[in-house]
Amino acid sequence: MKIKAIIFGATGMVGEGVLYESLHHEDVESVLVIGRRPCNVEHPKLKEIVHHDFYDYSSIEAHLKGYNACFFCLGVSSLGKKEDEYRRITYDLTLQAARALSKINPDMTFCYVSGSGTDSSEKGRIMWARVKGKTENDLAKLPFKNVFLFRPGLIKPIKGLTHAFTLAKAAGALYPVWKLLFPRYVCTLEDVGRAMIRAAADGYSKNIIECTDIAILAGSGDHKEKHK
Repeated sequence: MKIKAIIFGATGMVGEGVLYESLHHEDVESVLVIGRRPCNVEHPKLKEIVHHDFYDYSSIEAHLKGYNACFFCLGVSSLGKKEDEYRRITYDLTLQAARALSKINPDMTFCYVSGSGTDSSEKGRIMWARVKGKTENDLAKLPFKNVFLFRPGLIKPIKGLTHAFTLAKAAGALYPVWKLLFPRYVCTLEDVGRAMIRAAADGYSKNIIECTDIAILAGSGDHKEKHK
């Protein structure tokens, strides 16, 4: 199946990497980027909508039809934020987009970038993990074809891309060490992008996608397998 993907967050590190992999993957036919500012990428597969209100999509609904995948990579750090502020940006914003897309494209596969340590119980002591957990849980209830919840840990950036954080670049330089010491909690950004594409095209046996699953889906794990 050829993928027609909508990408949110293309001006962030993860979204930029997922966009790069999508534009260079033979199974991706077209990509629509939705952002508050241009992603400054040109490619024959790429269309872009600059949209300023991420809590209302009524003005651009007509442009969202006909897509079978969404790679939602938009997110912020919880540092310095109170729970209500972080919830509005993380939970409310994500669910607004997802609800709109589920009505327009019910056959869509929705891939959400969450994070390692997310709290599915929604009751733990760590604020960001609770909010992410509720976001995951409520996304899973929406009438999409599939919802996949990606929980990467430390991500090695793609060399040459521009939106990687300084800390991520430094950590990426030590990736072989982290991979050796903590293989279940690290992955590459290339693998995240490829794993999303594979999940959208073929599905997967689990909805929560940890780093080990990302490697399997991307075809770079020690035990390669195909899931339907």
